Amino acid sequence: MGVTRLKRKDRRNKTFSRLEVQFLKLATNIELGSRSAEPKKSQLAKNNEALAIAAAAK
Repeated sequence: MGVTRLKRKDRRNKTFSRLEVQFLKLATNIELGSRSAEPKKSQLAKNNEALAIAAAAK
C-alpha cells in the first residue's frame, strides 16, 4: 500500500495542531502541591522573595 500525501490543508492543520498542543503545554499554570511545583531553593523563588522584601521596605 502506497503512502498517501496529505493535501495542503491537512498538512497545515497537522502543523497547527502540533504547535497548539506545544503552546498549551507551555502555558499551563503550576498548581500548588503538584509534582511540577517550583522547588523552594530555585532561583525564581529566591528572586520573588527578594522582590517581596524590597517591596515591603518601601
